Amino acid sequence: MLPTYRPNVRRRKKRIGFRARMQTKGGRKVLSARRRKGRESLIPE
Repeated sequence: MLPTYRPNVRRRKKRIGFRARMQTKGGRKVLSARRRKGRESLIPE
C-alpha cells in the first residue's frame, strides 16, 4: 500500500501558495481574515 501523502513542493505552491490564494475570491477572503487576525505568516510554510 502506498502512503497517502506524497509531498511535492510545486504542487503545494500551485494549490495553497500566495498567488493561488489571490486568484480566487474565497482565497482573498482567507488572506484578509488572516491579516485581520494578525497572523505572523499569511501562508503556512
